[in-house]
This record gives sequence, C-alpha cells and structure tokens, in this order.
Amino acid sequence: MRFEHHYQRSRYELKYLIDEPCARQVRDFVRSYLRRDPYARPAMHHAYPIYSLYLDDPGMALYRASFQGQKNRFKLRMRYYDYNGKSPLFCEIKRRVNDVVLKRRAVIKRDALGRLLAGEPPRVDDLHDQTDGESFDTLHEFLRLRNALHAEPKMIVYYEREAWVAAHDDAVRITFDRQAGAANWTGTLEPAPAAFEPAKIEYVVLELKFDDRFPLWMRELARACNLYRTKMGKYVQCVEQVPRALGCAGGRGLRDYRFLNA
Repeated sequence: MRFEHHYQRSRYELKYLIDEPCARQVRDFVRSYLRRDPYARPAMHHAYPIYSLYLDDPGMALYRASFQGQKNRFKLRMRYYDYNGKSPLFCEIKRRVNDVVLKRRAVIKRDALGRLLAGEPPRVDDLHDQTDGESFDTLHEFLRLRNALHAEPKMIVYYEREAWVAAHDDAVRITFDRQAGAANWTGTLEPAPAAFEPAKIEYVVLELKFDDRFPLWMRELARACNLYRTKMGKYVQCVEQVPRALGCAGGRGLRDYRFLNA
C-alpha cells in the first residue's frame, strides 16, 4: 500500500449513504472522469483494506465532539493498510472546520508504536524516512495533542475502500466504503479476526473529495444519481456498537446512524 502522503492537506469531503444499485450507477458515471485507484486489489472486488487506530481521552471527548456535530473538531488516529506488520503507520491529525477537512500525516515505523505510546519522546529513527523533517514536525504535534488530552488508543476501525482517482493526481477522488467493523484496543495492531464486530452500516458510504471548487461534473453526478448529503462517522458509529469496553453508555443507536457526524 502507498507510502506517499501530504503533510498538510485542505480539502472538502461530502458524504452520502447509498445502496448498491446506486453505487453501480455512480461508478458508471465516474468512469468518464476518473480511474480505479492503482492500489486496488482485484481479489477484494477492486477495493483495499483500511485499519485506523483511534485515540481518545478518558472522557471520550473526541468521540463526543463528533457525535454532537461540533463545527471545529479533530481526530487523532493511526492508519495502516495491511495486517502483517510490514507497512508503516500514518499518524494523522484530522481537523474539521465547518465543511473543510485539514489533515496532517506523519509516517513512522511500526516498531516505534509501543515506545511512543509509553510516553517517550519521538526520535528521528522512528520515522519511515529519517530525512522527512515535515513528518517529524507532525509527529511532535500529534504527540503534543495526545499528551495534552491524556489520550490513549481506544478502538481499531476496519473497512474496505473502493477508490477512483484522477489520472495524474488525487486532488479529486471518489470513494466507496463497505464492510465496516471494529475491535477494542488490546495492545496489538493485529487482533484476532474474531475480535472485530460488524458496524452494521446498511449502506455504502460514498464520499466526493476535492481540494478546490466542487467540480461541475460532480454536481451533475449528484443530480443524475439523486444524491443527498448526510453525516456519518465510522468512529462514532463503531463506538455505538461496542460501548461496554469503552466505558461509553451508548447513544442514539443504529436507527439514527444517518445523522452521526464525520
């Protein structure tokens, strides 16, 4: 899976919940403008796996900020793309300011995780690329926020992503997310498959992503496929599914997942 990343990225992410017939209609439409992500796996129906380890404070403040739909909020997570320990970890600070998403990423070695979670300061040799100064700055900021909140790993969220991208860059992307599930953190990035509980999201999560203006063809796509924007955060949804281990009393539950926030 890809190692390239953007240190600071500002983009718009518009979410929709659609059924599979609509997903096929959207896919047929975007073929004229985008191509399949080159990292798609044919054996997974041209998708690829995404694992995200979410950190939160003892009172679950980051979860609650998303659940309540606060306009200015952020997430702390560590993302990885395989289950065998060979790929690096992407430490991400994902901020949302109204409709704009700001994301910073630091790329670290997996074997640095335990030491960093134990509270030790970051070292240059923690980085996947030791010459990557901007990544090191982002790692410092990630750990500063984590320490300020006393945040700890809470949950691994899994899903399978089908992505379509522009031919020469990823300033415009469309993604379909399916098969979401979650496992409580038990000290390993590779919990037993049985530890994952399905998130029971009945629809495909469609996201239209762009860095600047809403492309005209995306507007036509939304009209042609009768798309209506919604809010649905996988982390929030998965916390609702696994409340006991997180010490969370739960909330609205499955029937209201359409109204949960990104």
